This record gives sequence, structure tokens and C-alpha cells, in this order.
Amino acid sequence: MINLRDKGAELWEGANRLQRTAFALVAIFAALCLPYAGNFSLTNFLNTPISSYEAVLVYPVGMYILMALGLNIVVGKSGLLDLGYVAFFAIGAYTAAILGTHTHLNTWEILPMGMGFAMLAGVLLGLPTLRLRGDYLAIVTLGFGEIVRILAINTPSIGGPNGIAGVPQPPTVLGQAFDITHPDHFFWLVVIMILAVIWMVRRLSIRRPGRAWEAIRQDEDVALLMGVPILRYKIWSFSIGAAVGGAAGVIFASEQMFVAPQSFNYNVSVLILSCVVFGGMGNIWGVVLGASILSYLPERIRFISNAREFVFGLALVVMMNIRPEGLLPRKKREHLSDEERAALKATRAALTASKKASKKASEKASEKASEKAEKEASK
Repeated sequence: MINLRDKGAELWEGANRLQRTAFALVAIFAALCLPYAGNFSLTNFLNTPISSYEAVLVYPVGMYILMALGLNIVVGKSGLLDLGYVAFFAIGAYTAAILGTHTHLNTWEILPMGMGFAMLAGVLLGLPTLRLRGDYLAIVTLGFGEIVRILAINTPSIGGPNGIAGVPQPPTVLGQAFDITHPDHFFWLVVIMILAVIWMVRRLSIRRPGRAWEAIRQDEDVALLMGVPILRYKIWSFSIGAAVGGAAGVIFASEQMFVAPQSFNYNVSVLILSCVVFGGMGNIWGVVLGASILSYLPERIRFISNAREFVFGLALVVMMNIRPEGLLPRKKREHLSDEERAALKATRAALTASKKASKKASEKASEKASEKAEKEASK
């Protein structure tokens, strides 16, 4: 079987800067043209039989990709199992719904607020709970997700089980209207947000936070022993992932013009986590691919009614048995850059010098102790 991950990595590493830029621009252009793929004979097989193809590209496809990238920061990069990620999605959506219907703020002004409230929730959840590990952390996050949903159901001031209707849509930008007749504009907005998240994650991955997350994911005890402030970087990953979920919630509420607690149940968290695992934890492109397939496939086979859930589940089971690490698993670090080699060499030299110094100190201490013992014996 061809290893697409390694083959793609070889092609990318062998390309120069101009070729990489050209490939990225072509890929972005192709993504932006997806809303029109259903109008051409060669690509009309992408049309969904019941739901509008353009609307499906926005939700669930675009939203699931965006949320899966946010959850990948927590699960794939830091190794923290979060089963309540839908809570941050709900916080962003309800922020947009409440502020949009009770104030004169528009979607662009509400968007940073939704991200901020979601980040605050991530910090408040993370401070007392991120000292837990494994199953215990998963249980706590699962409970948090359910608390947010139940709180929304039992709070009449925010609509209760009926939700909030009449959420305003974003104002026109550069002559592009965001309304129910232009789902392609919402899709372009989601694509821009996806690209921004990818850029952010790639920048962080090669800097101190990314290396700290990698150390925590590999072995938390060793990372702590090496001086990594694990609680701080865990909260970083939790809050950044929460901000991405909050942003997705704001766009979801403004696009749907309605939010209700039923849209934020536990199944959404499980499906987003499945997108990350199915695509390949820690690999951005694997997560994008996995989320695209798992969000689009149920809509494409909706014509077989209830049996589509069986087909969907069977496909998941088969694929996870064939490729348990995901479609595009993370690539192990095989080649180091010149800067990384120099840093590694300096670290080894420092460790060697430290060992020699401690050895000399211990030898001197033993010599002094032996001399002192000899003097006492002679007396």
C-alpha cells in the first residue's frame, strides 16, 4: 500500500519555495471553487441528494473541519482527551445569538467576543481539571459539555429548549452579501478561517509552545522533569482550541439564524473527535481530510434513510482496522534542520560538561573525606 503521507512529504520537501507557493495557491483556489462543483458535468456527482450541496459545504463540512482543527490542538498536539468540545461551540453560538438579538453589534464585532468567552471557559475549565490525566480528564470534559447543554435547556432567559431565533446575519463586506441566498459567501468565510487556523497551528508547532505540547504528549512526567511548565501549556492548548470552537459557533449561529440546545449534544463532540482520529491525530492535513469525509459522507448517502448510519459506522470500523493510526498519521521526525542539529549538539555538550563537573566535584569531595578520615585515624 502506498504511504500517502510519506510520499506527499517527499514531494513537498523536494519542491522549492516557488513550487510550494504555487501549489498552495492552486489548492486554495480549488477549495474556493467547490461551491460551483455541482454545476459541472464532471463534478456533479458531488451534489447531495436531499440537502443543498452549497449549504452542506458550510455546515457540516466547513464547520466540522474548523472544529476538528481546534480539537486537534488539544488531542493531537497535546495528547489531552476532550469529550466536551461541543461546549465551546455552543458558547460561541449563544454569544452570537444573545448579543445579536439584544444589542446593535454585528457578527464581525461579536466574533472576537465569542472567541474570548470560549477561551475564558477553557481557562476556567482547565485550571482545576488539567492536573488530571487520561480517563479522568475525559470524564470531566464530558460532564462540562453536558452541563453547558443542560444549562441552556433550563434557562428561560436564553430561550430554554426552544432556543433563540432571528439571529442576524453578517453585514455585507466588499459588496458580498451574507444571506440565505448566498451560502457560497459563508463557505468562503469558513475557508478563510480554516486557513488562518492552519497558519497559526503551523507557526506554533515549530516554536516553544509546539515543542512543549509535543513533550507533554510523548511523556508528561519526563516533560515535567525537564522543566516544562506543563499546566501552563495545557491551558494554552485548551484555550486556543476553545477559541477556534467559539469562532465556529459564532459563524454557525449567524448562518443558521437560529440556535437551540439540541444542536450541541454529546454526539457532536464524538463526531469531531472521530474526525481527528480518523484523519490522523496531530497531522493537520489528515484532520482536514478526515473531517471532510466524515461530515460529507452522511449527507451524500442520506437517500438510503436510516441505513446510512449503518453504512457510515461500517465504513468507520473498516477504515480504523485497516489504518488504525488514521488516513494520514503524523510523521515521525526523521530529519533535523541545521538549527535543530546545532541546538541538539549544544544541549548534549552542556549535559556532558555538567556530568564532568559533577563527577569532578564528587571526586574532590571523596578525596577530602578520605583525607579527613586518614587524619582522624592517625590521631
